[in-house]
Amino acid sequence: MLPAPIPVDESERLAALRELLILDTPPEERFDRIVNFAAAEFDCPIALISLVDSRRQWFKARVGLEACETSRDISFCGHAIAQDGLFMVEDARQDERFVDNPLVLNAPHIRFYAGAPLRCGAGSHIGTLCLIDTRPRRLDSIDQCILTALRQLVEDELKRALQQP
Repeated sequence: MLPAPIPVDESERLAALRELLILDTPPEERFDRIVNFAAAEFDCPIALISLVDSRRQWFKARVGLEACETSRDISFCGHAIAQDGLFMVEDARQDERFVDNPLVLNAPHIRFYAGAPLRCGAGSHIGTLCLIDTRPRRLDSIDQCILTALRQLVEDELKRALQQP
C-alpha cells in the first residue's frame, strides 16, 4: 500500500478546513441529499462527502457506510485531494497503491473509487465527493461531468457554511 502524498499546500489546506468549522458536526440534509442522489444516479452502494484533516478522513455525509471516519493513512480520498481533477481507481485489487489496503481486503471491500476533490477558499482541496463500489467499474465522460457538477453543488454548500454567522 502506498501512502497518499501530502499536498504541497498542506498548511493552507488544513487552515481552510478549520475555517469551515464543519468537522464533527451533525449530519445536514443539504449534504445528505447530494450523496443520496449520487448513490442513486451512479447505482453505487457508497457515496460520501469526505473531509480530510491531518490524521483522518471524516464523512460529513454518507450513504452505504456505517463508519463516520477512517485513518488518512489508508484513505483513497487522501490520494484524491492531491489531484487537480477527478481521481479514479477502476479496480483497487489491480492497483499497486491499494492492493493491500485494509479497506480493499476487508469491509467495505472497495474495488472502485471515484473522487472529485472539493475546493475551499482560494482553491485548497479539503476533501472529496466520492463514489465507492465493491465491483470494478469505470465512469464514462458523461458520468464524469455529472460527478463534477455534483462536486460544484457541495462546494456551493460549503461556501454558504462559511458565510453563515
